[in-house]
Amino acid sequence: MKRSIPLAAIATAGIAALALTGCTSGTTDDGTVTITYTNFISNGGNEANLETIVAAFEAENPGITVDVTTLPYGDYGTALQTDLAAGTVSDVFDIEYANYLTYQANGVLAPLTVTDPAAYRPSLLEAYSTDGVQYALPSSFSTVVLFYNSDLFAAAGLETPTSDWTWADEEAAGLALTDQAAGVWGDHQPVSFYEFYKVLAQNGGEFLNSDGTAVAFNTPEGIEAAQWLVGKSGTTMPTIEQGQGTPDFDTNLFLDGKLAMLHTGIWMFGAFADVPFGWDIAVEPGNTNQASAVFSNAVGVSATSKHIEAATKWAEFLTSSTTMVDVRLQAGWELPPVSDESALAAYLELGDPANRQAVFDSLDQVALPPVVAVGQAEMQDIMTEELVEAQAGRKTVEQALADAETRINAVIGG
Repeated sequence: MKRSIPLAAIATAGIAALALTGCTSGTTDDGTVTITYTNFISNGGNEANLETIVAAFEAENPGITVDVTTLPYGDYGTALQTDLAAGTVSDVFDIEYANYLTYQANGVLAPLTVTDPAAYRPSLLEAYSTDGVQYALPSSFSTVVLFYNSDLFAAAGLETPTSDWTWADEEAAGLALTDQAAGVWGDHQPVSFYEFYKVLAQNGGEFLNSDGTAVAFNTPEGIEAAQWLVGKSGTTMPTIEQGQGTPDFDTNLFLDGKLAMLHTGIWMFGAFADVPFGWDIAVEPGNTNQASAVFSNAVGVSATSKHIEAATKWAEFLTSSTTMVDVRLQAGWELPPVSDESALAAYLELGDPANRQAVFDSLDQVALPPVVAVGQAEMQDIMTEELVEAQAGRKTVEQALADAETRINAVIGG
């Protein structure tokens, strides 16, 4: 699952935009409709899997043809912005949750009449709804869970994490499992925007106010959440000086059998498949609440499409059909957003981790990334910068949150 990153350099926009604008939808003399679909989700190895889904859709809908354009993720955002400005956007196109609010507010997305809303997991479907109106359909998701080295727990005589663990349980285990002299650490959780908004939700706090115009995290709940996050440094996880925060540091520590617990996404299953020790996952612990981070992609239908009905049919097939579910599960291509547990049964039997059910259990209480119409990337960067200042001991947690509040409100207009 790709998280939001800065858009590619403008120099790439021209070439990428040509790829987008080269596709046009229309109706032929025999009444067949061609709709265009531009995506990044299949780039890098799943192009053939997308072709399989397209072929199945066209077989079930002989009057509709889907013309697909696939772009690298790094080029996609700039290309889409360019094409939207030119009025030549595809009938259907990929979006990320972090960008949904902006597109919806700008009238880019057509309101959708969904044939079977119950086909989708409610928390994922609701993420792309505004004022009760559906404007996009979730196409895939990944969640963040608690990975743990079961061999280290067994050696220490400790019970492994369960779905009802709290922060206190995690802290106690982390301290018991940490042996700095042996280079073994009990816990690791990145000090960043992406972790802070989640632990804030786990502590009953809110990142933004009700209308999203200003931050709301500089509260007792927010201070406690930030202290929980940065307080691990030097106690249950390494400090910045010891390497924490450098690329792949936590992954390598876990792979080396030197880390007991790790907060990260299910996209790491493959990387940990062949480790020489036992491991599993659990839903992340919370404090006053449980809340799990979910990263999702979606598809929207252009408000300017001349074939909204046909485009909506394709969007629904791409995101909820049996063919899509089978292809995604067989390919290990992120997870389908469907609600039918029986359709996902095969995923639970794919081997380590044994507790794959935790992936779906984590969707019961989710913490979606806070999004703003203006200044999203800046907001994320500022939050991480200030948390790292507190982690490094250059600021108190209270000062870091106060400074983050001032800086972010200046960016987002609060």
